[in-house]
Amino acid sequence: MLTEKHGTCSSPVVEDELQYFSTALDLYFKYNVTEMLATGDILISNGKEYALTDVINTIKHAFGGSPQIICKKGLVQELRLCFTKDLKPRDCLTTSALYKNLSKSSCPRNISLPTYDPNAFINSTLAVLPEASNSEMYFYTS
Repeated sequence: MLTEKHGTCSSPVVEDELQYFSTALDLYFKYNVTEMLATGDILISNGKEYALTDVINTIKHAFGGSPQIICKKGLVQELRLCFTKDLKPRDCLTTSALYKNLSKSSCPRNISLPTYDPNAFINSTLAVLPEASNSEMYFYTS
């Protein structure tokens, strides 16, 4: 069972695998990183480079917690958002630890953001879970 390893910290709020993945999708759409970045005038698809610290600060301000950045070989591999057990935003690391880790890591100083089509994700999800098209989890208001 997947929840024996991943998601165990979310118990008893999340009780089974379906609820775990449904909750993950809910959070993905509720905390849309592209929209968070746009609030700080950090835009995808314009080819511009942005300071990684500006990206982090914009997400921290919009999300309400510091993200965790995972880099390998000079590239950003992952951006993680962290939550409390009751699914409220929280810091992944303290701010000082975050910047200390960035200065010691292989993270680049500047990044550009790739273009992607978020509807492709929604459409592929609906193809896998057709019953999700009637679910409220895809309709969030800001």
